[in-house]
Amino acid sequence: MIMAAGVGSRLMPLTVEVPKPMIPMANRPLMESIVNLLNAHQFDDVIANLHYHAAAISGYFGNGEAFGLKMQYSLEEELKGTAGGVKNCEGFLNETFAVVSGDALTDIDLTALLAAHRKNGALATIAMKKVDDMEQFGVVVHNDAGKIERFQEKPKREEALSDMANTGIYIFEPEIFKYIPARQFYDFGKQVFPHLVKIKAPFYGTPIQDYWCDIGNINTYRQAHKDVLSGYVRTKTERIIINGHSDARVLCGEDTRIGKDVVFSGSIVIGSRCVIEDGAHLSNCVIWDDTVIGENSSLLDCVVGSSCQIGRQVTVNSGAVVASRCHLEDGAEIKAGQKVFVNTSGLLQLDQG
Repeated sequence: MIMAAGVGSRLMPLTVEVPKPMIPMANRPLMESIVNLLNAHQFDDVIANLHYHAAAISGYFGNGEAFGLKMQYSLEEELKGTAGGVKNCEGFLNETFAVVSGDALTDIDLTALLAAHRKNGALATIAMKKVDDMEQFGVVVHNDAGKIERFQEKPKREEALSDMANTGIYIFEPEIFKYIPARQFYDFGKQVFPHLVKIKAPFYGTPIQDYWCDIGNINTYRQAHKDVLSGYVRTKTERIIINGHSDARVLCGEDTRIGKDVVFSGSIVIGSRCVIEDGAHLSNCVIWDDTVIGENSSLLDCVVGSSCQIGRQVTVNSGAVVASRCHLEDGAEIKAGQKVFVNTSGLLQLDQG
């Protein structure tokens, strides 16, 4: 099961018009990397729960045939939480099954995770990854055999009992449904997992060394792109990488035109059908499809959405986000951390971020 119902509020305003699983990652929808991963590990019968902009996901993946597997969908008119969403699919998930978040980037070895689950005779297995920022994740404490003894959901740093994070990637036996009530909001991290620990169920954690990044905010979104271009992630990138200056890695979409004297530095991803005009400077930025960057403009450590018109001599500074369909006049400056988007009245709006 792919968890794909979330709103992606921490990535606003990029997710105003697209659900988080469909935001571009190296010029492909983020969730496509998960679908390809499942296919590579012979998980060929898939269901995804949908809620926010549901049609964008189901319309893209369809029945899954184009991706080498079968896909079905569970529409949640009202969000049911991580465990509640899985409970809705109980009839489909009638044998040992995996649950994977549709809004993370990973190349985890699911075959090895499944093997560890079966070796332990587990009811539930969590893939764990060592992290520095424990406050953003569920924290797992386990014994030498891997059995989970404590589970903390997003503890304060000084209260964290471990630096092993719950990645949101699980293997379950169908018996897990006994611990999830029907037709109500229910959460794995806050309710199901602490209960499994309490009753001393065969509940295990398996540490992974594979790449995993929770795309939780704009910074991690840009970092994930940098990791893809640096070769840290085993994922498909079929577009040509252009080496500009010695430190530049550029992934460029189809039918994109690059002008004269354009300067690239760091890691840059440019979508399809974009125009980068003469003298522009792009550094560590992500640009979505159908966007024009005007002459002598500078984009530094930022993200620009699709179908934007960035005028001449515009500066977009570090951490800024320009949402889709924005038009920035010549000479405009977007300060560090600002968010630019089109409001419900069709007017350009600026937030400090």
